[in-house]
Amino acid sequence: MTDHGSGWANTTVGELLKIRYGKALPTEERDPTGPVPVVGSAGRMTGTHTALVTSPAVLIGRKGSAGAVRLESDGCWPIDTTYYAEIPDTCDPRFLRWQLHALELGRLDSSTTTPSLRREDLEAQPMVVPPFDEQRRIVDILENHLSRLEAAENYLTSGLRRAEGWHQRLLASTLWSADCPRARIQELLREPMRSGRSDRAATGGESGTRTLTLTAVTKNAFTEANTKITVTTPDRARDLWLKPGDVFVQRANTPELVGTTARYDGPPEWAIFPDLLIRLRADEDKIDSRFLTAALQSKPGHDQLRRKAKGLAGSMPKIDQSAIADTTIPLPPVDVQLRLLAITEDAANALALLRAELASAQRRSRVLRRALLEAAFSGRLTGNASDQSEAEEMINA
Repeated sequence: MTDHGSGWANTTVGELLKIRYGKALPTEERDPTGPVPVVGSAGRMTGTHTALVTSPAVLIGRKGSAGAVRLESDGCWPIDTTYYAEIPDTCDPRFLRWQLHALELGRLDSSTTTPSLRREDLEAQPMVVPPFDEQRRIVDILENHLSRLEAAENYLTSGLRRAEGWHQRLLASTLWSADCPRARIQELLREPMRSGRSDRAATGGESGTRTLTLTAVTKNAFTEANTKITVTTPDRARDLWLKPGDVFVQRANTPELVGTTARYDGPPEWAIFPDLLIRLRADEDKIDSRFLTAALQSKPGHDQLRRKAKGLAGSMPKIDQSAIADTTIPLPPVDVQLRLLAITEDAANALALLRAELASAQRRSRVLRRALLEAAFSGRLTGNASDQSEAEEMINA
């Protein structure tokens, strides 16, 4: 540990903390008179045992939630997916937690499967130790700024949720007018519904066919990232190629996502679709494929599909083609459909713009959070007037 005269000492995690490995849960030696929580890298877990650690400690995820940091002020039993260290008298626990958090230990993941943090990588990370009173001042200032930043983030996220709710209500009221006639989907298609095909992914130098993943419909994003190459042969792919205007319904997913619908509007024969999707091809003389998609994406349409889904407990619920065929949706004249679509598309564009602005604000927030943490642990957030002014400028930027 090196002191540069200002009272700030440069050190490393290994020099400051005695890093130890957590231990697997014991099968015996429970203590009913003084149980303490079992703690893992992801948080508290079920069960109590005698204390492995009896003083305030910091826990750091070793496997699974690699790099996750938490404090324990009382006794606990850190399990074997976790590192732990008692907090030295020279460190304020909150200051220590925030500094470890600022190191972004998850970036040190050394595995290719389960996230894992090596002890030597953890111990090599640089740290600083200001005087104890200054640590407390820094943390008070830092948490004040971060709480304001979090409040702003929550406000933006809450606003987006309200906008999404408004969008769904607009869809329902615009498309599902009480005096509008209804029709079964089966009556609105120019050809029978079709389920896709899922073959194994191509490996090595195997040739194959580009195939959608379920994510393409979940996110309504028909991009290369949401495809994979499978060993489906050309003869088997012949009737599965995408065409502009194809509407896809997820026949299996979680209870919330089953029945999710999206419309493809890309180039023909760009990819095929998997067996978890059902393809609908609208009779455009009766219904515009965009109107069909909007009706099924709206809450009344999606709720119908979800209610028809069936599945065993713990499994993904599924809907079949007959359930989709019997689903009813509004069927105004085609010219009215186009007029209503213009309204809903304007609303969808406004919502997309709001989402983009929120994503931009979230990126700025992450940058600002990193800047505040960097300032805190480089001596520029000490409570002095000039430092306080700099932090205010960052928050208000």
